[in-house]
Amino acid sequence: MERTVPSTGSEEIELYQRTYYSLLRSSAEVKIRTLEEAHAGMKSLLHPGARDLGSDMAAFIYCQLRLPACMADVQLIVLGQSARVFERAGYGEVSAWQEVFALARRRRCFFDGKEILACFIASRSDIDDIVPLLAAYQIEWNKLHLRLQERLPVTPWNDLSDELLGEPVAHTRLAQVLGILPEDVDRLQMIWGDDFESYLEKIAAAPLNLRLQLLSGSLIEYRRATHDWWDNIAQAAPFLYERPVYFVSSNTHSLVNILSGFALNQQEILARFLEQTHNVQLLAEWADIQGGQAASSRENFLYYLLKKYQQASQGRDSIEEQRLCEQELNILRVPSQRSFDVEAQVFELSRLNPAWFDGRLHFNGPGLAEASGAASWLAESDAVILNIDYPLGLSAFNLLAEVASQVGSVLGVYVMGKAATLNAVVGDVMISNVVHDEQSRNTYLYANCFSSADVAQDLVYGTVLDNQKSVSVLGTFLQNAHYMDVFYREGYTVIEMEAGPYLSAVYEMYRPKRHPIDELVNLYGLPFDLGILHYASDTPLGKGKNLGAGNLSYFGMDSTYAVSLAILRRIFRLEKARVQSQRRPRG
Repeated sequence: MERTVPSTGSEEIELYQRTYYSLLRSSAEVKIRTLEEAHAGMKSLLHPGARDLGSDMAAFIYCQLRLPACMADVQLIVLGQSARVFERAGYGEVSAWQEVFALARRRRCFFDGKEILACFIASRSDIDDIVPLLAAYQIEWNKLHLRLQERLPVTPWNDLSDELLGEPVAHTRLAQVLGILPEDVDRLQMIWGDDFESYLEKIAAAPLNLRLQLLSGSLIEYRRATHDWWDNIAQAAPFLYERPVYFVSSNTHSLVNILSGFALNQQEILARFLEQTHNVQLLAEWADIQGGQAASSRENFLYYLLKKYQQASQGRDSIEEQRLCEQELNILRVPSQRSFDVEAQVFELSRLNPAWFDGRLHFNGPGLAEASGAASWLAESDAVILNIDYPLGLSAFNLLAEVASQVGSVLGVYVMGKAATLNAVVGDVMISNVVHDEQSRNTYLYANCFSSADVAQDLVYGTVLDNQKSVSVLGTFLQNAHYMDVFYREGYTVIEMEAGPYLSAVYEMYRPKRHPIDELVNLYGLPFDLGILHYASDTPLGKGKNLGAGNLSYFGMDSTYAVSLAILRRIFRLEKARVQSQRRPRG
C-alpha cells in the first residue's frame, strides 16, 4: 500500500502530519487547537519553546513575517488551488477581496475584511507550511494573551496601554509584563508598524481560536492550477511552444537587474535618495565603495538601493520607468492570474542589449565574445530564458514538469534557492551533487554544472562550499534535533525544500516512466545542462536563532548576485557554443 505521508525518520513529525492530513480530509472546519499538542510534541527546531510557559519570540516573529498583517482579525483560513475552487465552494470571487501580503512568504491571499482569509496553494507543501505556521502563531499569541490578562483585571486596557506604550523606556516595562526581551518588543513594533497598539489590544482582548478548511486536496486540482499558471504565461509568450528554453528558478529581481541595466543607469537618482534617508551605515558603505575602500560591489549596492527607492513614495514613478525599460528589451513579466503566486519572466536572448549588461558578466571576456562581435552571435540566438520566482517544495516538481511538457525543448535547468546550513554561516553559497528528497524518499546523484570557481569570483563576504549533500525537507517547521542529527551524521549539511522535487521532474524529462520511490537514483548523463546552488539564510542548530530572529539585509545581495551571475555566464557560454555550431560555412 502506498504511504500517505513520506518517512521523515521522526515518529513525532510523522504523527503530526498524519493528524492534520486526516483532519483536513473532513469537509468541516478544523480547529487549530486540536493540533497544538501534536505540534508541540514534534519538538520543532523552529519552535523549541512550544511547551514552555514563557513566550518563544523567535518562533512568533518567524510566523508574523510569513503570515499577512490582517491575521489579528482572521478567524477562518480557507485553502484552495484556484479561483474556481473557491467559487465552487460558495466563496464567490475571492480575488475581489482585499489582497494581503506577508513580509517573508509569497502566497496569494485575500481577506474578506471581516474574519476569512483565502489562501491559494500550489501543492501539498503549502499545507505542510501553513498548518505549523498557524499552530505556532496561535500557541504564542495565547501565551502573550495570558500574560496581559494577568494585569487587565487590575488595570483596564486604556490605562495599561498608557503605562506600557509610548515612550521608549516603556518598552522595557512592556517587555517585563510580556516576559520577553526589550529588543523583541522593538522587532514587533517594526513588523506591526502603526498597528502596534491595536495588535496588542487584540491579543489582550481574547485568546486565538483559529479554524482551517481545505476545499480540495485532490491531485487533479493541483494539476489544473499548474496548467492555469502555464496557460497565463503561454498567452503572453506563445513562442515558448516552439523555442529552446533555459529554465531558471530564482527570484524576480536579480536576472532583470543584471540584464536590463536599469538600476545602474539610475545611479545619480539613487545616490540622492540615499542622502535623503540619512542612513549612516549605508552612506558610509557607499562612500567607501566610491572611494575604493570597500570590497562591496557597486552594482549590488545600486540594486539594493533601487528596491528601497521604489518602496518609498518618491520612487513610485521609477517602477513604471523600469517597466518601460524592460519593455524596450522585450523582457516580459508575467504575474500569476487566478492561481498561486509564482511570477514568470521571459527573456528572448536575441533582443537583449549587451551594452546594458552588468559588467561583471564579462561578456567581452574569454569564453563569451570578443569586444567587436559581442552582439553578433547573441542576435542569432533563438533561445529564451524562462525565469520563475522560486516555488515552495513539491510545487517545484509540478511547475518544471509542466514547462518541460510545453516548451520547444529544454537546454538547461538552473535552480537558485535559500537553504539552512549545518556547517556554514549565513551568506555562504552551497553547491551539492547529492540530494535526498523527503517527498519521494529518493537519493539523487547528479553532475552539478557549477563548482566553487564559478561563484567565488563575485562573492565578497561569504565562502563557496561545493561537493555538498542536501536534503529536501517537507517543511521549515517539520524538523527536530533527532531529524537533523540523523542527516548530519550522514554528511547532509544543506537543508532546503525544492531541489528534490526539481530532480524528480528532471528524471521524468529524460526517462520514459514516473520517478521512482525510495531509491538511489543516478542522474548522470542528462541530455541538458543542470545546476543547483543555494545560499545560506538560516542556521537551525543555533538554539532557536532563525530568520525570525534576523535576516540577510543588504549583505544578502552578495550571495544572491554571485549565484545569479554564475547562472547567466553559464547560459551565455552554452548558447554561444550552440549558435556557432549551427552556423553554416560561408561559400
